[in-house]
Amino acid sequence: MGKIRAWAALAAGQRLERYEYDPGPLRDDEVEIAVEYCGICHSDLSMIDNAWGGSTYPQVPGHEAVGRIVAMGAAAMGLQLGQRVGVGWTSSSCLHCHPCVGGDQQLCKDSKATITNRGGFAERLRAQWVWAVPLPEGVRPEVAGPLFCGGITVFTPLFEYGVLPTSRVGVVGIGGLGHLAVKFAWAWGCEVTAFTSSVSKHAEALAMGAHRVVVSNDSSEIAKLAGSLDLVIVTVNVPLDWAAIIATLGPHGRLHFVGAVLEPVPVKVFSLLNGQKSIAGSGIGSPAAMATMLEFCARHGIEPQVEHFPMSRVNDALDHLRAGKARYRIVLDADWDGKAT
Repeated sequence: MGKIRAWAALAAGQRLERYEYDPGPLRDDEVEIAVEYCGICHSDLSMIDNAWGGSTYPQVPGHEAVGRIVAMGAAAMGLQLGQRVGVGWTSSSCLHCHPCVGGDQQLCKDSKATITNRGGFAERLRAQWVWAVPLPEGVRPEVAGPLFCGGITVFTPLFEYGVLPTSRVGVVGIGGLGHLAVKFAWAWGCEVTAFTSSVSKHAEALAMGAHRVVVSNDSSEIAKLAGSLDLVIVTVNVPLDWAAIIATLGPHGRLHFVGAVLEPVPVKVFSLLNGQKSIAGSGIGSPAAMATMLEFCARHGIEPQVEHFPMSRVNDALDHLRAGKARYRIVLDADWDGKAT
């Protein structure tokens, strides 16, 4: 099917360059997608920089891709040529292990990450058919990309842990993940408390559905919420006053990490025993959970707040993200032939 044009980092921390690669024959269980849009995630920066270790080069980032199916393997099921789909962090799983058979394909130990198998900063992308999730009517493709990573990451705790419309939910960090968590929790019917260190985001968080906003690095202000929250979703990757945040949990409350906090989180066991509280974490969700999330977005008119860059300006977009200027996600528009899709 010819070589695929892409943008790749040739070594750790380098600016992306034009790159071509031969994908080889299309596997029977794969589909090939002509990428129209691809979101940028902080995880892309981590992989470009080898911040987590294990990155391989050339590194083609991108795991929030949206486009149309242009080729299908013989075993690809339930999809059609020309259908618009999205592909997130995972591009394949074994489909026969216990988690896969049980509907938790995202927990498959043999799953493959999209950006370790040539990602979406490219004109075409391949994925196992199960992980190519169709976009329903009502979800605009030009803004949908971030839903396939950031969106499903914050949707999963609401979807999987019995959160009720009467629940009181806190969201720590109002950025790419956090702004979607606020929108989801509000549409879920929850009372929403937003935690942010940025005063400039207070009004925006309220407009997105938060009922109150708390300064995330002010322990005295956080203390006023003691015992009042059922779920706190942590979307940041920086250390905070975790004892104060745990103290905001009520009986059976859960502190749930979806942000990659690299430093150890100190916990006093008695802070959990008194109130039967728990600490948990999760990454993405299953393909079925993604489909449910997309239907939820279509029903409630939920969209990521995005900024657009042409893919030819991918390095400018990455610099914008590194500088902390993104409000709140960045989407690359494919322009391989001189104009955006």
